[in-house]
Amino acid sequence: MQRTAAEPGDEELSLAERAYRAIRDRLVMLEIRPGAPINEEQLGQSLGVGRTPVREALKRLQYERLITTYPRRGTFATDVNITDLAHISEVRQELEPLAAAQAARRATTADRATLTALRQALEGVDPRRDDATELMHLDLKVHRAIYAATHNPYLEDTLVRHDNLATRIWCLFIDRLSDMSGHVEEHGPLIEAIVAGDADTAAGLARSHVMGFEQAIRDAV
Repeated sequence: MQRTAAEPGDEELSLAERAYRAIRDRLVMLEIRPGAPINEEQLGQSLGVGRTPVREALKRLQYERLITTYPRRGTFATDVNITDLAHISEVRQELEPLAAAQAARRATTADRATLTALRQALEGVDPRRDDATELMHLDLKVHRAIYAATHNPYLEDTLVRHDNLATRIWCLFIDRLSDMSGHVEEHGPLIEAIVAGDADTAAGLARSHVMGFEQAIRDAV
């Protein structure tokens, strides 16, 4: 089983929050395949938590469109539909540049240290050695660190949810993508702009990144 993308403060989280993040990332990375049934008891055993934290997590994940429940049939991971790409990209093309700009303006010393560490991790990417799944985990970490640096919980929540949905599409076509490492490495200049406090450059790079993501998926379909 692949590890999930770690987030700050994991050791201080409630059981429900830990369950939510772990199940969420399994769904995002397609470790729980689209359309697969969701078994509360099995999830609880694999995570080492009771059914109540799992149920609380699943309520949130249904709201975030990662699972769906059908009367008398049960709960399932949602399908990944390529037709959703345009809708997701429409939101991200507006909000990702805003988040990058606000992160450049508002990032704390701790935020900048986190982003700098991720920049160093990007420099160590080796497409000959690093598999696509590890690159996707790194991609998720970068996006979530940028959203956190906006210090706008509403913006952060919205973008995390849309990035999760976009990542599921990305993972579905990952075997057809020719330059996965190049896509992830694009975050380097973006992080540098944010750390430097250059809001305009950060916004422009974020917009280009989202547009490049959509085009890469369309080329792969």
